Amino acid sequence: MYYHSLSDALKEEFGAKVYKLALDAGCTCPNRDGTLDTRGCIFCSEGGSGDFAADSNLSVTAQIDSAKSRVARKIKDGRYIAYFQNFTNTYAPLSRLEKIYTEALFHPDIAALSIATRPDCLPDETVDFLARLNRIKPVWVELGLQTIHPKTAELIRRGFDLSCFNDAVDRLNRAGLRIVVHLILGLPGESRADIMASVSYIAELPIDGVKLQLLHVLKNTDLADMYEAGEFEVLTREEYIDLLAECVERLPERIVLHRLTGDGPKSLLIAPLWSGDKRGVLNGIYREFTRRNVRQGRLVKEK
Repeated sequence: MYYHSLSDALKEEFGAKVYKLALDAGCTCPNRDGTLDTRGCIFCSEGGSGDFAADSNLSVTAQIDSAKSRVARKIKDGRYIAYFQNFTNTYAPLSRLEKIYTEALFHPDIAALSIATRPDCLPDETVDFLARLNRIKPVWVELGLQTIHPKTAELIRRGFDLSCFNDAVDRLNRAGLRIVVHLILGLPGESRADIMASVSYIAELPIDGVKLQLLHVLKNTDLADMYEAGEFEVLTREEYIDLLAECVERLPERIVLHRLTGDGPKSLLIAPLWSGDKRGVLNGIYREFTRRNVRQGRLVKEK
């Protein structure tokens, strides 16, 4: 089978290496502001999964310039993706979203936008706005599904059901936007069969990409309390790589693999500690793919 890496997909589209710049739109989340809850999802850090993002006190243009300086040794005169990852990046008045994303899109070094959000925070007018931007430069909308199973969704305090997710995928697809779905591998209480069911489910959807994320236990989260109480165990490196390979084998060639593992900030990471060796983990993944004869182009350099 064929593994379509993000690195290869970007080179196919833009003809050159493209880097992501982690930016902060200054949004919050309905799971944080009291609309649904105040605690966030059980795995979410205080930074809302955006611990590597630029300073939200800066303008979008200043954030882009600051983020570029951090990767200057890796790329010269290159192109970038403006990546809005933390919290829920469509959870704001449309007027505010228009200002933020228009400023990012029209920066001369930005080739595309990648906007992470929740499916219950995509009103039609926001989808229409993103579709207009998509006619100028590519726009990816990243949806944090994590699992298809209601019991797990309730445990992690996701706050929306599968029908809401399906509706968002349908509307985004009809609007011509690219859709990237997040799944977390190793959530408490989920079996291998449960995880494969989630992968098989999204494989049938009209989506463009997927991020497969190793479950991290970070400090100051409810997940950390559960872990320290012995309520679940994290995956070993060998278990994760074997599981990941089977997940990739179930995905069709048209779906681009945007992430194969992910890594939490080392200052916050409680477990699994082996995930801090990102290069070693990716090399282990590559070796397992080779053993299984999964054909790929290059290892993904994430974030």
